[in-house]
Amino acid sequence: MLTEINFDGIVGPSHNYGGLSLGNLASARNFGRTSAPRAAALQGLAKMRANLERGLPQGFFLPQRRPDRTWLGQLGTAMEDASSVLRANALSASAMWAANAATVSPAVDTADGRCHLTVANLVTMPHRSHEWRDTLAQLRLAFADPAHFAVHAPVPAPFGDEGAANHMRLCSRHDEAGVEVFVYGEGGGPFPARQHRQASEAVARIHGLDPVRALFARQSDEAIAAGAFHNDVVAVANERVLFAHEQAFAAKAELFAALTDAVPGFELVEVPAALVSLEDAIASYLFNAQLVTLPSAEMALVLPGEARDNAAVWRYLEALVAGNGPIRHLFVHDLRESMANGGGPACLRLRVVADPDTVDPRFIATPARLDAIEAVVRTYWPETIAVADLDDPDLWARLDRAHAALCAALDLPELG
Repeated sequence: MLTEINFDGIVGPSHNYGGLSLGNLASARNFGRTSAPRAAALQGLAKMRANLERGLPQGFFLPQRRPDRTWLGQLGTAMEDASSVLRANALSASAMWAANAATVSPAVDTADGRCHLTVANLVTMPHRSHEWRDTLAQLRLAFADPAHFAVHAPVPAPFGDEGAANHMRLCSRHDEAGVEVFVYGEGGGPFPARQHRQASEAVARIHGLDPVRALFARQSDEAIAAGAFHNDVVAVANERVLFAHEQAFAAKAELFAALTDAVPGFELVEVPAALVSLEDAIASYLFNAQLVTLPSAEMALVLPGEARDNAAVWRYLEALVAGNGPIRHLFVHDLRESMANGGGPACLRLRVVADPDTVDPRFIATPARLDAIEAVVRTYWPETIAVADLDDPDLWARLDRAHAALCAALDLPELG
């Protein structure tokens, strides 16, 4: 049976605050801080476990091996010889944000009746541009059944593609045909627009989408300039509901009209800037919540603690669930380590509508598998990493051991 599975990225042992992501205000603000990789991974695992207990199907992706010596070799250097800047790029744990792993179109939307996944190229940022090869290998393991899945290599450069963080799907139910919305940027003032329209159009063609049911919406320049480096920082969709900031889109009237025409029962929950400013929305990651449908058929927001800490945001949310709208529950989680590097609950997960029985079970979360992951994290993940530690060969060796231990615990020697 087709259902939505949230695949969360496990926070890797090299999680650090290297400040590599231009336009990501949290990443820049926390540059140079000492990170806590063990706590970060445990926070992410706690969110996964809670969603599993809520009756939501849950999967996971493994951290990639760091440092990425292959990438450095392609640049004609090695960890021992590279500059500190290149070392930091080779040690980035940003693959934890699985929303950037790929763009996903369920089987009910595609011409050949298979679920299609196109790996994001992430070419805009050097520290992310080398993720795609390991991501592709992992997705081809998890979704190996050719009768049900097609996993595609990235759209070629220079067309920037940042995956599901700039893609929304609206439908009556997850297992029914939907409308896919690809959000791209053009402006943004001092910050780059990371998602190119040409890349989004290519993905739609590769997935065999009906052109009538594939919409392309431009992210507002104001949102990008304010620090919304991906659409999922200012908008999130689930089934028939779009939850968005008033300033999220450049031509919102046309988008909302198209969705009203195409999605039966479409509901817009638009947050006025007068109640929640763009600055507060981005600082709290209000829209980077997971908007999910519970087994009761009610919708809930899975939020970071920062949303509760922001007075304007929390006041709005309490009024929202007290009303008669589609969003009925708020679940708050401590994800401070991820948040400090610019990624909230929705950044950590990739949504895949599929039959769980067609997915490699080694990537499907169960209480026992989460226990096994947690045991490895508690034993092998560093408690802290300072930026100066990124130049320490002892840390590089420890990261190798951590990655090998996790692959062994999950019986995934292919990724070792």
